[in-house]
Amino acid sequence: MAILAFFLCHWFLSLFSQTFFLHRYASHKMFKMNKFWEKFFYTFTFVSQGSSFLNPRAYAILHRMHHAYSDTEKDPHSPHFIKDVWGLTMKTKNIYMDYLKYKKEPEPAFRDRYPTWKALDRVSDLWVTRIAFGIGYTAFYVAFAPYWWVYLLLPIHFFMGPIHGAIVNWCGHKYGYSNFDNKDHSKNSLPLDLLMMGELFQNNHHKSPNDANFAKKWFELDPTWPIIRVLHTLRIIRLRKTQ
Repeated sequence: MAILAFFLCHWFLSLFSQTFFLHRYASHKMFKMNKFWEKFFYTFTFVSQGSSFLNPRAYAILHRMHHAYSDTEKDPHSPHFIKDVWGLTMKTKNIYMDYLKYKKEPEPAFRDRYPTWKALDRVSDLWVTRIAFGIGYTAFYVAFAPYWWVYLLLPIHFFMGPIHGAIVNWCGHKYGYSNFDNKDHSKNSLPLDLLMMGELFQNNHHKSPNDANFAKKWFELDPTWPIIRVLHTLRIIRLRKTQ
């Protein structure tokens, strides 16, 4: 039970950081927060994603490109120009590294004020940091894993962030249903998207990229939306007036 609880906590906390902070805040600016809360959620993202921490600036640039070039050859992670999930992941990783290392300037349309924290960015990208998180995950399994086959879950902890991204980018543009004609292949994969906290409402999101609620139909549920509403009510964040 301890291993299952640990795995689920890591899965959903990491996923919340990705959808709330990296996607809806850093990439789309669906809401505002002050500097204290920005650093709080920056740190929360670093801790929850751990060894697979995704840099907010690099993530946001790639995601903005994905919307601008959705399912075309210039899309950094369209499954329709890549033969398998591994190829999609490697292509995304290579482009991401260019922006993470500042080897390449984004096109003018994608230059913006993204969340940055140079001190944490330097620490988070060190191999010693990522290895330390990996050792921590392994130590927990050594202490609490009841059976050898439970260790098959361990690699998922090491690459949690990219795994979430691969699921969304592959499944969200290949499998499911469409509410809107967005002139791309975006799909809603799960009408009750508890598994990915709303991220698999890709068709809805591509229709209304600045709407913080990814669910559109009465039978759809975006689990992150109620959390956002609570944070707005508590004045931790401020939603756009259009919400």
